[in-house]
Amino acid sequence: MEEAKYCKESFVVKTSNVFPPDTNYHGTMFGGKLMAYIDDVASISAVRHSRSPVVTASTDSVDFLHPINEGSSVCLEAFVTYTGRSSMEVFVKVIAEDLYTGERHICALSFLTFVALDEKGKPKPVPKVIPKSEEEKMLHESAKDRAENRKRRKKENEKMASKFSIALPWEV
Repeated sequence: MEEAKYCKESFVVKTSNVFPPDTNYHGTMFGGKLMAYIDDVASISAVRHSRSPVVTASTDSVDFLHPINEGSSVCLEAFVTYTGRSSMEVFVKVIAEDLYTGERHICALSFLTFVALDEKGKPKPVPKVIPKSEEEKMLHESAKDRAENRKRRKKENEKMASKFSIALPWEV
């Protein structure tokens, strides 16, 4: 396994215009479109850190903190904050900017977990991460709590899923 890497080595930025087809009838960006952008930049960050194929293992809640209006730009910043044996937590910050006034807002924050895969599609070890900035250190130090919450949520969802029928409605 490689030596530990700095968070900045996995840093990814994506900036896009928000055009009419990207918006709902309120004139704000579709949440699903933004979620696709979030998964995209997070996956690039995870690949940069692991230098291997990755799969999304989980997406923590995405809280939409401020609307992103048509005509604005949307900028996503992502980097790996913490690693397990084969998993990587990636933080994504979404900033919208009114290009005419320069007003900027943090519109969403999200954490995603990716697993690195070897050539056979099996989980493979990833380098540890070294936080340097205050933001990186804060996210790194709080990552274990988020990981425990993810594990607990996954167990609860597995238990709940076992209670659901997978039969089609007309088969019941």
